[in-house]
Amino acid sequence: MKIVNKEELSKSSQRRDALEILEEGLKAADPKSSVKEALNNLRDEINRARRIFIIGFGKASVSMAESCEEELKDKIHDGAVITPRGVKEKNLRKIKVFEGTHPIPSEINVDSTKKLISICSNLTSDDLVICLISGGGSSLFTFPADGISLEEKKLATDVLLKSGADIKEINAIRKHISKVKGGQLLNFLKPAKVISLILSDVVGDSVEYIASGPTSPDSSTFKDAYNVIKKYNLMSKLPKSVVERIEKGLRGEITETLKPENKIFNNVKNVVVSNNMKSLVSMKNRAISLGYNSMILTSYAQGESREVGKFLCAIMKQISSYDTPIKKPACLILGGETTVTVKGKGKGGRNQELVLSVVLNSKGIKNFVFASVGSDGIDGCTDAAGAIADNFLLEEAAKINLEPEEFLENNDSYNFFKQTGNLIFTGPTGTNVNDFTIAIIF
Repeated sequence: MKIVNKEELSKSSQRRDALEILEEGLKAADPKSSVKEALNNLRDEINRARRIFIIGFGKASVSMAESCEEELKDKIHDGAVITPRGVKEKNLRKIKVFEGTHPIPSEINVDSTKKLISICSNLTSDDLVICLISGGGSSLFTFPADGISLEEKKLATDVLLKSGADIKEINAIRKHISKVKGGQLLNFLKPAKVISLILSDVVGDSVEYIASGPTSPDSSTFKDAYNVIKKYNLMSKLPKSVVERIEKGLRGEITETLKPENKIFNNVKNVVVSNNMKSLVSMKNRAISLGYNSMILTSYAQGESREVGKFLCAIMKQISSYDTPIKKPACLILGGETTVTVKGKGKGGRNQELVLSVVLNSKGIKNFVFASVGSDGIDGCTDAAGAIADNFLLEEAAKINLEPEEFLENNDSYNFFKQTGNLIFTGPTGTNVNDFTIAIIF
């Protein structure tokens, strides 16, 4: 997993270092090695199974499935995974690959979901289903609840993504307008035993939020979903059918998602095989080897991208001026997933907006490089993974009559970095463990 335009972006040794450190994070997030290790730890359950079925959905599902075939070989009875369009199977023999659209679901996703579920018909208590879950699964694995059309679900997803709601709040609604989220996939898999191998793209690694927790107990309720609608003033923006279903659930007229006390979870094991922190540690070690005083700030970065950018600039200024909390040359590393409340009509993503915010607030930081990428290689609805900037960018933008403030106000970070030549491209990486952010101060 490489940055394909690294040479073009490496205008200085510090920029090259930043890109190499980001690549180290991507390497550590490789789902194949993570799944291999997990399967080796589950040999007893695997050996006891009469038949093994592999199902999966998410941006890393193909890579995870490849690892399953390499390790389990002929023990696999049948299987299928759902992956974003454009991510093709490489060496899969038994496990079928269905495609879907992301982040907005389409009829293809619904058809793929139904075909995947049909593979697991007629299961017995002696069977084992290994479920491979990764980021993007919420959109790819789509089966709307009765009374809600796919178009209505798509509109709801689009409204939620633009509302400023975080992933937990979005999933509270997603789970309650679905037949498979919030543990409900298990209704189609019983009485088989289920082991989910999970690549975490959720801050804090709570399995109920990853891909909306299809095999996990759901702590959210119809009341929680209703509160999200009220908090972000979405009553008039969401489809009427979505609001009505949640209101019916609030009145107890619709069955809740599966809760922890449900006995179905006696046959279920959820295992997180890789996460953001694992990559941050690898990035820190690489930074140290390159000669930087390195610090992991957090793997829990959340909040509005532009506000997080302001806060990070404050820390960078402290290092630049006073050599605290670490001395120059310094490398700050963090991960998580920020959000963007879309008000403009531009093009961008949370990582690009974060970098643009840093650029705007960077006065007083003498020498720095700042970069942020989505580990899946896709930042927002763009073809870029993220962006990189340094202390020369404000001056360079002024020379070509670009006003960074205008781009930020219009949520148009992509076009700012495109015109200045600072977009980072990786292509789809086949993994997803949140975002990687790095600041070098020297």
